[in-house]
Amino acid sequence: MIVRAKAVLVALVAAGAMLGLTAPAQADSSGDVVVFSTEVQPLAVYHDPAGCQPLPALAHVLSNLSDQPVRIYANPFCLGPSLVVVQPGYGTHVPGGAGSFSA
Repeated sequence: MIVRAKAVLVALVAAGAMLGLTAPAQADSSGDVVVFSTEVQPLAVYHDPAGCQPLPALAHVLSNLSDQPVRIYANPFCLGPSLVVVQPGYGTHVPGGAGSFSA
């Protein structure tokens, strides 16, 4: 009985590993992320953003017009947990002290 349980466990682990290896890679974001800072500054538009992007110093509102969630971080390096996750088609006020986003 123990041998059979181990065989089932090994088969499940192997199947999970194979599924993990064949899963499609996360695609880069397609679309735009638009950041409003102030009335006297032009909008910052990020076309098809990939990786970590710095936010303007006075960022106030972020609109996610891309097809992937956008994560906002408190530092300029997209490290640690995100402060906010903005789903595609939504926007948010940028938290004070936010330094970057990733899509």
